[in-house]
Amino acid sequence: MTESKHPIKLIGLNGNLPLAEATSKKLGYPLISTSIKHFSDGEININIEETVRGDDVYVIQSIQDPVNENLMELLIIIDALKRASAHEVNIVIPYMAYARADRKTHAREPITAKLVTNLIEEAGADRVIALDLHAPQIQGFFDIPVDHLQAGSIMARYLIDEGIKDVVVVSPDHSGTNMARKFAEFFDAPIAIVDQRGSHYDDTIHDIIGDVNGKTAVIVDDIIDTGMRLGYSSKSLVKAGAKKVIVAATHALLSQNATELINTLPIDEIVTTDSIINPPDKYPKNTKVLSVDGLMAAAIEHIYHDKSIHEIFDAQNLLKF
Repeated sequence: MTESKHPIKLIGLNGNLPLAEATSKKLGYPLISTSIKHFSDGEININIEETVRGDDVYVIQSIQDPVNENLMELLIIIDALKRASAHEVNIVIPYMAYARADRKTHAREPITAKLVTNLIEEAGADRVIALDLHAPQIQGFFDIPVDHLQAGSIMARYLIDEGIKDVVVVSPDHSGTNMARKFAEFFDAPIAIVDQRGSHYDDTIHDIIGDVNGKTAVIVDDIIDTGMRLGYSSKSLVKAGAKKVIVAATHALLSQNATELINTLPIDEIVTTDSIINPPDKYPKNTKVLSVDGLMAAAIEHIYHDKSIHEIFDAQNLLKF
């Protein structure tokens, strides 16, 4: 990458420092030195240890567990950068917490996703680069530019290279149909939907919309959280005759006892990304973790040089990274 009028600087915070380091290596720019300390009462203090005056700064931070701590780190660094006269403050969010709270479903409920976007904006961010938001309409919660990246091409390319055949792409509920349809385009495959009728699996209910008999069923979702939805979906697919069940999901939250539960399910392989950093022993068996460092690097490179971001949605354009 060649320098422009405003030099580029990269900052990685504690939410997912390994991904920030990998992304900076792909770009060929080191992370600038940043000191993050916690006082005895839990308050966070951040010091940027080199000048950023007039620079285009990209801050990489996953808002994952501990969610509130990582969110505060992000807000504090944005404020620090604005006060240090950075030219642009660009926020790269591989995983955005609170995105599932995107609407009111009961009386007197908050819309926390909107609150979080307001906080990021009011802190002084100029742009947000997000990966597979739980609800794509959250882009509209911001009044600053948002580039919404998708990891589908990375996971699809991996599965294609594995040589899977007779694919049907499965949405675990009706709301994920659009995501499943886009993923199916990589395989020129049909889709199916799990029409879940209750909170727990019931083998007397026929709840698969579409034909999965004798097929390799690929469940596509944005998040693996408690594993309950995967449990219902995978059992229904096997009952409907699927010969193999694969899961492709961007964000591996793996809350509570999700790993133990998933290890009991009829799932042959899980493909996820490093948008969330987990210790190796937290992943279920037969899990393949793909890095989104090339996707992050490509997005930053295109934005920095005012190039179309749409080009990087083609998996082939990520090969140089």
